[in-house]
Amino acid sequence: MKNYLWSGLVSILFIFTACTNTPETDGIVSDFSGALTETEISNAVLTPEILWKFGRISDHQLSPDATTIIYGVTRYDAKTNKSHSDIFSMPAKGGEKVKLTDAEHSAFNQRWKPDGTKIGFLSAESGETQLWEMNPDGTSKIMISNIEGGINGFEYSPECGKILYLKDVKLDQTANDIYTDLPLANARIIDDLMYRHWNSWHDYSYSHIFIAEIKDGKLLPGNDIMIDEPWDAPLSPYFDQAEICWSPDGTKIAYTCKKMKGKDFAISTNSDIYLYDLELAETENITKGMNGYDKYPSFSNDGKKIAWQSMKTPGFEADKNRLFVMDLETGKKEYLTPEFDQDAEHLVWSADDKSIYFITGIEATYQLAVIDIATREVKQITEGNHNYTNFHLGDGFISGEKMSMSMATEIFSVDLATAEEEQLSFENKNIYEAIEFGNFEERWVTTTDNKKMKVWVIYPPDFDPAKKYPALLYCQGGPQSAVSQFFSFRWNFQIMAANDYIIVAPNRRGLPTFGSEWNEQISGDYGGQNIKDYLSAIDDVAKEDYVDADRLGAIGASYGGYSVFYLAGHHEGRFKTFISHCGIYNFESMYASTEEMFFVNHDVGGAYWDVPKPKSYKFSPHLYVNKWDTPIMIITGENDFRIPYTESLQAFNAAQLRGIPSKLLIFPEETHFVVKPQNSILWQREFFGWLDSYLK
Repeated sequence: MKNYLWSGLVSILFIFTACTNTPETDGIVSDFSGALTETEISNAVLTPEILWKFGRISDHQLSPDATTIIYGVTRYDAKTNKSHSDIFSMPAKGGEKVKLTDAEHSAFNQRWKPDGTKIGFLSAESGETQLWEMNPDGTSKIMISNIEGGINGFEYSPECGKILYLKDVKLDQTANDIYTDLPLANARIIDDLMYRHWNSWHDYSYSHIFIAEIKDGKLLPGNDIMIDEPWDAPLSPYFDQAEICWSPDGTKIAYTCKKMKGKDFAISTNSDIYLYDLELAETENITKGMNGYDKYPSFSNDGKKIAWQSMKTPGFEADKNRLFVMDLETGKKEYLTPEFDQDAEHLVWSADDKSIYFITGIEATYQLAVIDIATREVKQITEGNHNYTNFHLGDGFISGEKMSMSMATEIFSVDLATAEEEQLSFENKNIYEAIEFGNFEERWVTTTDNKKMKVWVIYPPDFDPAKKYPALLYCQGGPQSAVSQFFSFRWNFQIMAANDYIIVAPNRRGLPTFGSEWNEQISGDYGGQNIKDYLSAIDDVAKEDYVDADRLGAIGASYGGYSVFYLAGHHEGRFKTFISHCGIYNFESMYASTEEMFFVNHDVGGAYWDVPKPKSYKFSPHLYVNKWDTPIMIITGENDFRIPYTESLQAFNAAQLRGIPSKLLIFPEETHFVVKPQNSILWQREFFGWLDSYLK
């Protein structure tokens, strides 16, 4: 089964993990209540153990009459490494929540039936993940599908008579299929690229879209609209269901797909929007000739137009998300946001089809905005230090999922006339009432090229300006991923601050939400201006009386991990210790072992055997290891195929051979991200144990 992400935005949070949902382990009954112990309450400080008690809201849905919201909440129990997801409802104008599911197995992918009579959801209660339905009050739960192998996601058709569902289809042969007389053989036979992706080896199957009818309350076997096609919809590795949608009349399906394999897939970002006609059983590529990412189609309410997100530059995965609209009768395409130098994501048409609402990044925050299609005027709706990650449009209001550095995702309502926001859900109220969070502030720092850079500074909960604190420079990954108002369940700024550190989190060059020029600068310049930006940020904050300039550390993951390795050879004595998680150490070995080749081709400039050799290779940290002189901790996961774990092994071996105090932390079953509860808690303990030993 593919690792589907049930709601659109995942980027850096990865809420869902590989934890199973069985409530008992070796006689220990799991506790998914999120209740704090008396000790945790009395200490009043955020800890890794408390972080795993947060209820994690996802995939909220507004009822067809816009009066009721349903949403999912996932909770974990670190004692058993288990997770459990349930579905809740509450009035769209605010009020008491009602728990709709309470079974042994998780319930998720909740959807309103378009006539409002039922709520559909997925559950593995039968042994396989199947489609269930219940009344809006949670009564009369009935399994309506019996699809062999289970399904991974679904959406109702607008007229309620059909369902599209997602299912894995095995098309490629395994070694055992080829050599049937060797059933115990254990090998992969590979003759092309993309044999592994992000965190998993190719499993010989592909995610396909099926269409099935509902008859007498049961889902009939579906028809594969991609029969024998060896590619995925939605796109791997995220399998985001939001990349697929029904037309308003239920006669068409628009979906995102990258119809190429092997080397072609590895070097290209050319996904397209395909339109499948149910009556004709024909598929049309409506973005042919647009060679970057084209994703997330959205039909107008009258069905005459379709909007989508489009990136212009082939091979550039972090290019500007442009807003395109196509007239389905004439085929004319319009680029609506050439004058708006920010992304337009999560597209929702207004009821009269004259405007499109979307989420956009503004100076390291994510806000709701709307564009008038006729005038192309963009209006920002919300303001403030927060991230909106998902929303639905009601009559005069928006219901949206919002987070900040001081708040995990909660559901809010936004009045479209006044832009006033009202919090509707309070899933972690018990934690916020017991735990003191640190304050944060924005700081604008002048860079070495005389530009202004936004830096977040996060303070300990009981910050005393008369004291001197150690400080941590946070190096962001991506590399093009804003240091925004995210509440991470891994790299959590509040936990760092609770351990009595001041956090310096700069939006250095190469991050979105500050315009295309700022975002694009980093490609081909990994060790250049953005490294100078890091140093400008830490130098500026280190001048404060409450910062001990002799107790500075630098930490980061992915590109941030690369940044740490590079800074280790260039920091000129600023830092007393480093922590690098899944960082790039050797550009040549990284190029030869990663999977999405378009990424290294664009950001590094090409292969190390090219003539002339791309200049980026001079920024490889391994070339400067002779200058390393500072204690360093290195962390990695063996199932990280984006930056293979051998990068971390090389760095650790080099540090050890040079006599530099160093520690290697390896998670055999984790990936680019450490997501299992007890592994995550261990990660935090080792993380702060290392920092404390050198900075306190």
